[in-house]
Amino acid sequence: MAAASAGCNGEQSLTDWLTVRHAPGVGSATFHRLLDTFGSPSLAVRAPAGELHGLGLTSAAVNAVRRPDQAALDRDLEWSQGQDNHIITCLDDAYPPLLRQLPDPPPLLYAHGRVELLGEPQLAMVGSRNPTRSGLQTATDFARHLGAAGLVITSGLALGIDAASHQGALDAEGATVAVAGTGLDRVYPAAHRDLARAIASTGVLVSEFPVGTPPLAENFPRRNRIISGLSLGTLVVEAALRSGSLITARLAAEQGREVFAIPGSIHNPLARGCHRLIREGAKLVETAQDVIDELAPLAAACEAESSTAAAVAPELDRDYLHLIEIMGFDEISIDQLVENSGLTPAEVSSMLLQLEMGGQVAASHGGYYIRLK
Repeated sequence: MAAASAGCNGEQSLTDWLTVRHAPGVGSATFHRLLDTFGSPSLAVRAPAGELHGLGLTSAAVNAVRRPDQAALDRDLEWSQGQDNHIITCLDDAYPPLLRQLPDPPPLLYAHGRVELLGEPQLAMVGSRNPTRSGLQTATDFARHLGAAGLVITSGLALGIDAASHQGALDAEGATVAVAGTGLDRVYPAAHRDLARAIASTGVLVSEFPVGTPPLAENFPRRNRIISGLSLGTLVVEAALRSGSLITARLAAEQGREVFAIPGSIHNPLARGCHRLIREGAKLVETAQDVIDELAPLAAACEAESSTAAAVAPELDRDYLHLIEIMGFDEISIDQLVENSGLTPAEVSSMLLQLEMGGQVAASHGGYYIRLK
């Protein structure tokens, strides 16, 4: 279990965090006002009622803080004792650094699986719940290629493009993050139980909602802000003009993240949302390499800031050393590297991304790369 951060004078306890989280009407903004004022939930729950009212808590919320719903707290605490289950507070080291940059990051995250992935470079992939066959194949292919290249693929476990994106990453033996709009004691939609199990085995399921939260319509836009907030960029594969995927793309833009869209036929209504995004400034994407070229510098910057990823150098393995050797110091294309190295395009793309993060190579124009060291 991931306990609450010791933080302010060591006075926090996970129970106090959960007490505030379960108080009615206390959302992320109010929770952070309490943290800013008192420094910890432990001090907040012991503050005078007048001070709590002054910070926006209703009488019902103050009463809930004073006399919490013990059954709800016990459900969360019991769940947190399960294998690979974690409750992460926004003050924990394990809390995703990109998510922490949001104006109102979730105070608590419930996670099942490899929580360290939440801090790694991620690409959100979203789209229609009722995509075309071509859209499904495109999502799977892009996720497979990008997952093999080292990006964590993040989506919402929904039908359609979400599921195809998760599956593509799994097919490439890459990592994937599924952000749920329910408590993690249930899977929605239920048809994705096997997919959720596969994701948890090599990736991670995450939610801001407590154990027992059912699939409520109002929770999914909140879920979408986490999908985009965890990620360096959001790729929309297929989306109608009225689509939740466009909400995720808008949130990504508001969060200062990259937005990508794959164009389609003018006769396909599921391409119109992507076309609108492109008109509004989203980057038009034709290949997975287009995404890698844009995100690699951002991923490298994130790695440098967090100092959590191991540098590729100085302990490069034989394949990496060979790839650098055959690059020389002139610009070279991926196709040339594939031909000269005998590696697959996916292997070369993955290695180049890792080398770029480690400061060994840099992307140039037109899909070319150049050696730096």
